[in-house]
Amino acid sequence: MSNSLDQLSATSPSNSAEFIQGAKATIPMIVGAIPFGIIFGTLAESSGLSIWGAMAMSLFVYAGSSQFIALGLLATGVGPIIIIATTLVVNLRHLLYATALVDKVSHLSHGWRALLAFGLTDESFAVVNGRYLGHTDTNRAHWFFLGSIVAMYSNWQLCTWLGIGLGELFPDMTNWGLDFAMSVTFLGIVIPYLRNKPMWLAVISAATFAIILRELPNQLGLVVAALSGICIGYASQQVQLRIQLAKAANPATTSSGVKTTNTNTKARSTKP
Repeated sequence: MSNSLDQLSATSPSNSAEFIQGAKATIPMIVGAIPFGIIFGTLAESSGLSIWGAMAMSLFVYAGSSQFIALGLLATGVGPIIIIATTLVVNLRHLLYATALVDKVSHLSHGWRALLAFGLTDESFAVVNGRYLGHTDTNRAHWFFLGSIVAMYSNWQLCTWLGIGLGELFPDMTNWGLDFAMSVTFLGIVIPYLRNKPMWLAVISAATFAIILRELPNQLGLVVAALSGICIGYASQQVQLRIQLAKAANPATTSSGVKTTNTNTKARSTKP
């Protein structure tokens, strides 16, 4: 027993190794997020947000899509209640991320879970969820999670600063089409999960609704599309599970019926 424990501890990565692996695994996501962060910095001042306000938003909010929505609403003079409500709806997807990871981090302290919850983003979720699904040894995986968070968070702060500086030098940067990189990043997040029928149905239905409802005000079409995709994917998954359970139950019923028939046949054969 002691030898097996020694071998397990020897083969398990250390905290620092997990941290570094998490940061390295996030690099492809960082590349796609760089233009996104820079564009946010360039838009901040023109939307009525001060330099320090933009940095404070990146430091304490740390949610790319919500920050862009907040900038757009600030530019139109919308009140804080509407801004908070809108960004809350947009970030409801993080509840799904948290649901997928809650069992993986339930053994951690409240401080650890609060830290990981704050740093949970689309990019980090894609990387960290792959770590949990791809390895059986997850005792130190929260350090992998932290490494991903630190890498993404540092990149977002740096890019915000760069965007603020470059926005003054190149006022027309928003017309360069750099926001396309974020679309590619999200495709990179979604594609690895397209392994089964429910996932395909969720993606296709969400894309269809997004196209049909694109004319709705305040980007509500995206919210409806996301919720529709979730519901359709979940319903498909439940139907698939019931079919699998039914198939698993049928062989058992058949085999029990065969056993009963064989027993009856033997009983008849033993009668005088």
